[in-house]
Amino acid sequence: MIHCRLVLLHLFVFSLGLSFAAYADDRPNVLFIMTDDQGPWAWGDGHPDAVTPHIDSLRTNGVLLENYFVTSPVCSPARASLLTSRYPSELGIMDWIPPDIEPPLGVDPKLPAWPRAFQGAGYRTGLIGKWHLGRTDEFLPQAFGYDYFAGFRHGGMVSKDPTVELDGVEQVVKGYTPDILTDLAMDFIGQESDEPFMVSLHFWAPHANANKTEYGDRTWMPLQEVDWAPFKDLTPTFPEPVHPDLDVPRATRMTREYLASVHSVDRNVGRLLALLDARGLSENTIVVFTSDHGFNMAHHGIWHKGNGRWLLKDFQGRRPNMWDTSLRAPAIIRWPKGIEAGSTVSNTTTCMDWFPSLLSMAGLDTPEGAVLRGQDFAPLLKGEKVTWRETLLAQMDQEDGANLRSWRTPHWKLVVDLNHPENTELYDLMNDPGELNNLRDSRKRGYRKKRFLLRLQLESAMLAVGDVGE
Repeated sequence: MIHCRLVLLHLFVFSLGLSFAAYADDRPNVLFIMTDDQGPWAWGDGHPDAVTPHIDSLRTNGVLLENYFVTSPVCSPARASLLTSRYPSELGIMDWIPPDIEPPLGVDPKLPAWPRAFQGAGYRTGLIGKWHLGRTDEFLPQAFGYDYFAGFRHGGMVSKDPTVELDGVEQVVKGYTPDILTDLAMDFIGQESDEPFMVSLHFWAPHANANKTEYGDRTWMPLQEVDWAPFKDLTPTFPEPVHPDLDVPRATRMTREYLASVHSVDRNVGRLLALLDARGLSENTIVVFTSDHGFNMAHHGIWHKGNGRWLLKDFQGRRPNMWDTSLRAPAIIRWPKGIEAGSTVSNTTTCMDWFPSLLSMAGLDTPEGAVLRGQDFAPLLKGEKVTWRETLLAQMDQEDGANLRSWRTPHWKLVVDLNHPENTELYDLMNDPGELNNLRDSRKRGYRKKRFLLRLQLESAMLAVGDVGE
């Protein structure tokens, strides 16, 4: 009898092992690629001068979120929203986090974070590259569910010979930054393991270097010759309408360097996709390509993002903004096993949607008690009709005093500077998608009424998340 029970026990344990192995093999890997400062136009599908064959292939073989937006057009608050599915005002991070801020600032580690859900489900988890959500140890990626971290705690870096934190020690690594980060990600993916992986690869590129040119301007150089060669003699196509006071020589240099930096990302995306193919992982790996926010390059006569800088002759200074070129970012998902290739989702999606959507695609449960502001867009990727919100609340407080809130619908956008009401902006996106005609001062009754209603909606949305505008 004892012998029979032992045999049955062994068979039961063996069957558990088989079922767990089958479950493990069936779980999708996740490769979450996020660039820094990449405009929604800055790839082959949106700019005639961009050269991005590998990003283009992701779009051909995946799903494009064509109306994907972030909750803030600057890095730290947008990244914090993506990690937690909460608004910047709820996290206390309304602007980029300076390296020397006191007391130290970062995302509260006690908040639910989607990498922790993958870690809890047995995934190997790693973050490689830029973090920028707190420099002190209490705020590091390991506090949010990443087993492994190699990269930069802060927001400033260079395109060659970067200082990289490896095994808790900062050291200069020789080479070009996009290649170094990709090497680290490929090493992580290539580790022998029975468990699936979830790796976040946060490129520094195409962000400009932390150092400046001899003229006090930003540069993206040096870059690999293979990335620089297609653009070094380029006569760029500037966004229409070209600002009459645009500093064309300066904008030409910057556009050349910026597109070459985008190319360096694309080349490394190609290396990652080739590795997945070589290891037979492509079919069941969810590959995400996105950016932390948008970017302007001569759009509206500025360069940079929500804390824009004028790119005009004989005129400098900042231009805080909530234009779509700053709030919209590229977003592509490829998963051959789970979603059909080549489709487009037109619904308004946001960076807060990644948390519920990635968990849904991987078959993971939402953490108990978690407050998530985002929605699960996984059904949209399969062409299913679901009830969906099409509005966007965006927030940004700036060190120079601008305190911006934006309420966006598919038809209208209202931008309010809570510190400077005279800077209110109203755009009819249906008829003016480039946001060229501010209707704030229009005396037409319809526009005044629309501005009033949008302001009520904005204040209601702010109140719902405890944003008191301070």
